[in-house]
Amino acid sequence: MKNFLKVFIGAFLLLGTSVYAEEVQNLQIFSVDNTKGTINAKSIGKAFTDSGVIVDVNNDMNSIFSKRYGKVHHKNYNLAIFTNPKLVTTLMEKYPNIGMITPLSMSIYEDAAKNTINISTLSLAGMARITKIPATDPDLIAYAKAVDTALHAALPNGKYLSVNHNTKSSQPLTTEFAIEFELEDGDTYVDAKDSFKEEFESELGPVGFLIPKSYTLEHADYDFFDTYSIIRFNAIYPVSKNHPDAGAYAPFSVVIYKKKNEDEAHIAFPSIDNWISDLDITDKKTADTVRETHGMVKTILEELTE
Repeated sequence: MKNFLKVFIGAFLLLGTSVYAEEVQNLQIFSVDNTKGTINAKSIGKAFTDSGVIVDVNNDMNSIFSKRYGKVHHKNYNLAIFTNPKLVTTLMEKYPNIGMITPLSMSIYEDAAKNTINISTLSLAGMARITKIPATDPDLIAYAKAVDTALHAALPNGKYLSVNHNTKSSQPLTTEFAIEFELEDGDTYVDAKDSFKEEFESELGPVGFLIPKSYTLEHADYDFFDTYSIIRFNAIYPVSKNHPDAGAYAPFSVVIYKKKNEDEAHIAFPSIDNWISDLDITDKKTADTVRETHGMVKTILEELTE
């Protein structure tokens, strides 16, 4: 029996390695013909949730964009966030960086010319790249497989499109901070974290950021483990015009956690300025907006962690 398990696990890890090799691209686009219009963002969200990948927010961005900017870029365009709570809990035991993709995000968009509906998500390679979790980790492989299963359930007879984005960046992949909370009499680390979050949220709103959802995760190894899903419409609107697959990166996640055996709390998020290279953004005005968005979040956290 032990020999069988060794062979099984070895084969599983080899499968993960081969999947990673096939998915050298950091994002993936799954597509299917939708000439009859029977598939939409709502049906996709239900299929994901029914398959065990829980969709918590699924926003019609065209409704928002038309009101804010008076124009939309695509026939239909949704941004959604989703998680697999069981796998996230398992992964956070070993890798707190899983918080930087909790929740994961996706764009759901229709190509009117081709009558297709498409879903863009991070690939296994993209998940591993941001979190620095080995792409051969069985639990990360299981997470990527869960997303793949959900995609096939949402778009029956769909297929992965060829993606040829840049996979390297000269910029840091993540932006990270550390802070040591000084507790006042009677306060707990959770109290200190909540005060920090209140300040953080109060700084985000005035500069145009919204928080579609936040998560408070519990684990015996942590004093606290919270994540945010954050978006800035003034960034995703221009980016999505030529890069609708940007929804694999936006909304982006910010994690704040403290392990029980450590003095410092950690805050981190995937560096937003990597969108420029990852999505091959060449328009200067759009690239400047992306850099500005990254700089805003970075500056806020620098000031709060001084």
